[in-house]
Amino acid sequence: MKKYEAVIILNPNLSSKADSFVKDFEKLLKNNSFNIQKKEDVGRRQLAYSIHNHNKGHYFLFNIEGDASKLIEIENKIKYDESIIRHIFIAVKDHSGEDSQLLKDSKNKKNDTEEKSTDKIKEIEKIAEENQANDENVTESNDSLEKETEEAIETEKTQEGDNKNE
Repeated sequence: MKKYEAVIILNPNLSSKADSFVKDFEKLLKNNSFNIQKKEDVGRRQLAYSIHNHNKGHYFLFNIEGDASKLIEIENKIKYDESIIRHIFIAVKDHSGEDSQLLKDSKNKKNDTEEKSTDKIKEIEKIAEENQANDENVTESNDSLEKETEEAIETEKTQEGDNKNE
């Protein structure tokens, strides 16, 4: 039995139906005497170039073992599947046990995005605190101005009253 790595890129508009595609693809592989050693759902990623007017695709990677003659049958069956925008089967000597570079990059990108989001939230909270402190200062200033204005008005009234009495 030969070992292969399969990369399947699905139409990104069908990401919600990815699970049913995987089940069907696994069934197709098993019906053709292929063993699935490992599968990875990398998720939606940006494509290097547009394919059928799609700039993104939903990536799946499979490590499989099977007969080369059966692989042609599998390719013939999936090549007319409209949900698949690209596929490739690559013969390999051995499967590595670790995650693919695509999956690692996707995980790192998610972590970076989460860190950036956390940093943005902290920055927004800091600005909100500063704005709140500024609002309190403005309120205090307005209160003291109102008191000063009231005192000035009363002083004026008192002076006018004193001037009338004279």
